[in-house]
Amino acid sequence: MGERPSSKDCAKACRVDPGAPFSLKDFDPDDRRFFEDEDDAKDSWRDDSEEIDKLQDKLFAEGKRALLIVLQGIDCAGKGGTIRRVFNATGPRGVRVAAFGKPTDRELSHDYLWRVHQVVPPRGFIGVFDRSHYEDVLIVKVRELAPADAVEKRYDQINAFEKHLVENDVAIVKFMLHMSKEEQARRLQDRLDTPKKRWKFNPSDLEERKLWDDYAAAYEEALQRCSTKHAPWHVVPSDNKERRSAIVARIVRGALEDMDPKYPDTGYKPEDYVIS
Repeated sequence: MGERPSSKDCAKACRVDPGAPFSLKDFDPDDRRFFEDEDDAKDSWRDDSEEIDKLQDKLFAEGKRALLIVLQGIDCAGKGGTIRRVFNATGPRGVRVAAFGKPTDRELSHDYLWRVHQVVPPRGFIGVFDRSHYEDVLIVKVRELAPADAVEKRYDQINAFEKHLVENDVAIVKFMLHMSKEEQARRLQDRLDTPKKRWKFNPSDLEERKLWDDYAAAYEEALQRCSTKHAPWHVVPSDNKERRSAIVARIVRGALEDMDPKYPDTGYKPEDYVIS
């Protein structure tokens, strides 16, 4: 087993630099610079998931700040699998997962950020978004579900929304799980070929696959315009599931270590109390 990369090295390699030119073609979905060995990757995300649990316990006890993890990716990129692996060791009391699907009629009667703000993690918690408010500049843009001028305004609105959260003690780390079209084809075929996975298959995924280039362009614009100093985007190579999970876990652990949560000093002294 080689020396594992630091969280800062992983974050730097994956980060979309705010304000800089950006193209998904510059990010290899099968990049093997980090965690080339799959067994090492598996050991790494397992170790990091345990450390994330310890740090989250302090975050919960401290009760002053929250961490929001945003996960985006094309169908089959592995959002659910990443959540299971990275937060597998973390107690359910401290992690809240919100999955964003097609908006309900009630949600559509409000502005598009309304349903998102409802599930921002409270202080003391880690919140994980399985898809997110970025769907409103991704599928909404590609499928033309809203007027183009309305979508255009959303990039600045999203930046302002995230800045508001950060200024109110919610740290944000965003991941785009970057998978190749060839790997998606393999995973879709595996869902069809494996009976216990067949429930995951949706024929509509094949229709979305036809719009691969359109989605790539929408992602490029969203990531370039909405990667900020206070809420950066990270493009994670996701053709390999173990490597993907290891990189995300390492960056999440680093974000929590940077937050450096502390157990509160209650002022209680054991000698002042008698428990009988």
